[in-house]
Amino acid sequence: MSLSHAPELVHISSGAEAIRTALDERKFDLIITTLHIEDMSPIAFARRVKEAGLDIPVVLLGYDNREMSELLATKDFSIFDKVFIWQGDYRIVLAIIKFLEDRNNVENDTKKVGVQSIILIEDNVRFYSSYLPIIYTEILKQSQNLMSEGLNLSHKYLRMRARPKILLCTTFEEGWEYFEKYEEYVLGIISDVDFKKEGRHDPNAGIEFARKVKERHSDIPILLQSTIGENEIKAGEIGADFLIKNSPTLLEDLKKFMLNNFGFGDFVFKTPEGKEVGRAKNLLELERQLKKIPDESLLYHASRNHFSNWLIARTEFWLAHRLRPQKVTDFATPDDLRQSLINSLREFRKSRQVGIISDFNKESFDPTITFARIGGGSMGGKARGLGFVNRLLSDFEVRYHFKGVKIFVPSAVVIGTEIFDYFVNNNNLLDFALRSDNDADIKKKFLNARKFPKDVVEALKDFLTIVKTPIAVRSSSLLEDSQDQPFAGVYDTFMLPNNEKSLELRLEKLLKTIKRIYASIYLKKSKDYIRMTSYRLEEEKMAVIIQMLVGADHNGKFYPEFSGVAKSYNYYPISPLKSSDGIAAVAPGLGKYIVDGEMPLRFSPKHPSRLTQFSTIDDMLNFTPNHFYALDLNSEFKVETLDEERMIKKYTLQAALEDGTLNFTCSTYSKDNNRIYDGAERAGPKVFSLAPILKYKLFPLTDILNLLLEMSSWGTASPVEIEFAVNLSVPQGKPAEFALLQMRPMVIDSELEELDATDYSEESLLCKSNRVLGNGIKNDIRDIVYVNRRKFETKYTSIMAEEVEYFNNKLIGMRAPYLLIGIGRWGSLDPWLGIPVKWEQINGAAAIIESNYGNTNIVPSQGSHFFQNLTSFKVGYFSVNQIDKDNYIDWDWLDKLDVEEEKIYTKRIRLEKPLTIKINGQKNFGIILKPE
Repeated sequence: MSLSHAPELVHISSGAEAIRTALDERKFDLIITTLHIEDMSPIAFARRVKEAGLDIPVVLLGYDNREMSELLATKDFSIFDKVFIWQGDYRIVLAIIKFLEDRNNVENDTKKVGVQSIILIEDNVRFYSSYLPIIYTEILKQSQNLMSEGLNLSHKYLRMRARPKILLCTTFEEGWEYFEKYEEYVLGIISDVDFKKEGRHDPNAGIEFARKVKERHSDIPILLQSTIGENEIKAGEIGADFLIKNSPTLLEDLKKFMLNNFGFGDFVFKTPEGKEVGRAKNLLELERQLKKIPDESLLYHASRNHFSNWLIARTEFWLAHRLRPQKVTDFATPDDLRQSLINSLREFRKSRQVGIISDFNKESFDPTITFARIGGGSMGGKARGLGFVNRLLSDFEVRYHFKGVKIFVPSAVVIGTEIFDYFVNNNNLLDFALRSDNDADIKKKFLNARKFPKDVVEALKDFLTIVKTPIAVRSSSLLEDSQDQPFAGVYDTFMLPNNEKSLELRLEKLLKTIKRIYASIYLKKSKDYIRMTSYRLEEEKMAVIIQMLVGADHNGKFYPEFSGVAKSYNYYPISPLKSSDGIAAVAPGLGKYIVDGEMPLRFSPKHPSRLTQFSTIDDMLNFTPNHFYALDLNSEFKVETLDEERMIKKYTLQAALEDGTLNFTCSTYSKDNNRIYDGAERAGPKVFSLAPILKYKLFPLTDILNLLLEMSSWGTASPVEIEFAVNLSVPQGKPAEFALLQMRPMVIDSELEELDATDYSEESLLCKSNRVLGNGIKNDIRDIVYVNRRKFETKYTSIMAEEVEYFNNKLIGMRAPYLLIGIGRWGSLDPWLGIPVKWEQINGAAAIIESNYGNTNIVPSQGSHFFQNLTSFKVGYFSVNQIDKDNYIDWDWLDKLDVEEEKIYTKRIRLEKPLTIKINGQKNFGIILKPE
């Protein structure tokens, strides 16, 4: 944005420490607080700031979730200077700072210079939190255009600071006071229609405000917004523009209105005589120039500390202080001096990249360590998580903490969201994609779109000249991996062999893949997901991560020894394990096995020897992974269809045995004596048990997981989930690789009330279970969709999934949350273990029951995106094992109810009175009460 400087941000965890720090240092201009402070409520904190005599504005920045909505509706927030909502757009921080600067500076700057102002009247926190980043971005872009005409640096920044002020108001009187005070300097007005006037909500306040303004100055542009379409006529009558707030293109239309209506130096190498022999804008150019400038110029600058002085001016303090003590006389020859300077610059540039995100540069990109970005805008939630954990690894020096192991985030480049904006807008895709409900048409249109920024294409070509090994191309949207709605598994990920000889062909495939990921925002499953949240689809933007794939080439198959997901909180602890012990799910090969919801090996990193789900030999044989996924390096990838199934293929464990990748991860079953022996040496069927690692510590997996989970939980102040891959097939002398692929906060219900869910007779209960996810009370569910147990057969579970989807879509259309009851595991990829629904097929369910069938005990999934979405939407989740006396479903009561609609295998019931669902999240116990 060409701002004169970036603000320094200081992070503090407790309110008491924040107040103490502010009092001691007296250097802070702003305090931003979230809803969750470890030692007091934010309201109490803001009050104590004022009581401490600190004249510092306090702003509340909260998540757009249920908790925030309830607080806004019930609490008085006047203690704060303003309340904003975080919606994934990093520019909200800029907007908060600029809002406060404008409020403080408007009177002085208007009086002295005649700076213009835009009055924004909006009392909805969510809307002005969306508007302000958009408005400030457009104004600062305009200021940049003006800056190019500046005569010198001071003149340029004067132009920047002479930009229009934004005056945010929430009431009629506040807006009118600003208008009367700066009447001659008002550039325009953006206003809601319904807001407070004279202390009461007035549905015509905005119309009245606009009318009074137009009576005085008919040429002031005014934009009115409302959720009521009829207000467009009223706006037109007084000469104001109008936008409907429910429009899918509201923010884009706001930008269009504004566009249409609101009009340090280089290092110069010289000879002692003053002749210029070279010039450098940055450290890389400085390094290049040092290689070729004449000795006399080198000695001239080195003897006068010009290099260290220039570095200090560029805030490269560490390198400057390293070079300053050196003298020309310390080196035998000018070439020795030259090489020392070049080596210092190169080492410094490389060290800076460890643990940070740099701008991509072909010359400095190191495929072993670099995490870089291409293009501006946000990096999205997934990349932010990776960048954060990458920084933690460096700050705590964890990378080589374990002997013989390298812990790292795979090298990657991130394409920022500005490139997504460019692609969507310049190819005229936005309106079509927002309104279309045909996935095939959306994919085709995105793939065929031709306009892509040339500089980005060139950067990607440079990247591919360096990286010729397999890559993963992954989504990283604004909202992905957020604390309230992780969007897990909603968007696409592709893996490319990236091994063709033709650079142009590899580039074409990469660009097509990026376009497909862009398109995935607008596909049906994404729209269905966002519809269930408080977000707007047009607010979502996509960054893309291009990441080195972890693993090795095994006879034309690329994969790691194993991949996994580890969580610091276990939703289903089996005694003696505790929820806080965490849980890990591991499978051989690529992580697709776990993401798709298949049956991984599960264990607690704190108690790795307790595999409580395996009580018998048969359990080990039947419920451990018997296949794996790998990238086929010899597959022919069709660019037109991007059919990932042609590349990611399923293989048996025998293939892994032949590749030599089971040596550290398997056991062997002996048919002769019906026993399982650790290791792969014996003859017999192999079982993926991870025994050589979990029992004999041949690789410090559990120690690594415990350390990373603890570190990440501390770093995010919440439970976390990490995805990882382990590659043991490394060249001799190289350390084994533990790669962190993703880190996201887990969503755990913040309701802490201990519910009494035991004082009820069995006759009053539809269901009870001691394996329940969630917490709290639901009492608004009158619809039940359930699988007919009398007709249930595992061979028909795919048909059942289609029937459930039919009822789900119908009830979503009716805005009716419902209880879903099934047999076997919901969301299982294996139809023999349960009903293979995807999340979008059941996303209208407010509570879900899964029951075992026969004597089969179905273990709930802990590793799939499906399961993550259940927790994200705070769906009550009951797992019922009817062999256990503490588990119960009253099937007979269900069968006696009148059926509203019936399919072959499923029924829908409509109750006259709602069910009551009570879940005690502290004890993982819950009940569902029949209507009174």
